[in-house]
Amino acid sequence: MGREAPPDAPRVIDDLDADSRDWLHRLKSPGPTGADAVDALFDLLHRAALHECGRRRGTLPATVVAELDDLARQAADDAVAAVLRKLPEYRGGSRFTTWAYKFVVFELSTTLRREAWRGRTITMADASWDRVVDAAPFDPEAEAQRRELIAAIQRVVNTSLTTRQRDVLVAVAIMHVPVDVIAERRNSSRGAIYKVLHDAREKLRRALDAEGWRLDLGERRH
Repeated sequence: MGREAPPDAPRVIDDLDADSRDWLHRLKSPGPTGADAVDALFDLLHRAALHECGRRRGTLPATVVAELDDLARQAADDAVAAVLRKLPEYRGGSRFTTWAYKFVVFELSTTLRREAWRGRTITMADASWDRVVDAAPFDPEAEAQRRELIAAIQRVVNTSLTTRQRDVLVAVAIMHVPVDVIAERRNSSRGAIYKVLHDAREKLRRALDAEGWRLDLGERRH
């Protein structure tokens, strides 16, 4: 796979299990031993990625399902790189394989979310504002208040937020578009998008609070 094991050994707790200790020893070894360990790690994480793909297959668009084998390999490759980069931080809080699996699940989840939105347009017209406020057990008075809150949210979003704040808030909070997808399409970073999202939520919360709404509970203070 063309990678070298990291030169610095992690600090390991005394009661680390034998299998985890063996993984660490081989991954930090120079020469063929380290290279073989990296290949073994890839095989392990590739199998984990394929298993996770199979588990999620029924929830994915057909276009993504057709690419699952390649996406699993890509996720495993990225996860190996992440594991090797983070290896000095491993402290043995869990088995090494359990710790490593988290990386491939994260990489695969990120990839699948991104691929599921590839080619799809993100427009305000597709937003379902009913998602903003959780529906309560039906009660005419409660439903009327819920509709009033939704209208207040729409008004504030359309009149008080900047265009960038509005687009990001609607995409993430209402349409559930992954942040990394928004960042990619805007040639921005995840951190920058999170900052815009945070500012938009704070501005929305302050504006609704000024009108007497308590957004977290979806009810109005009187």
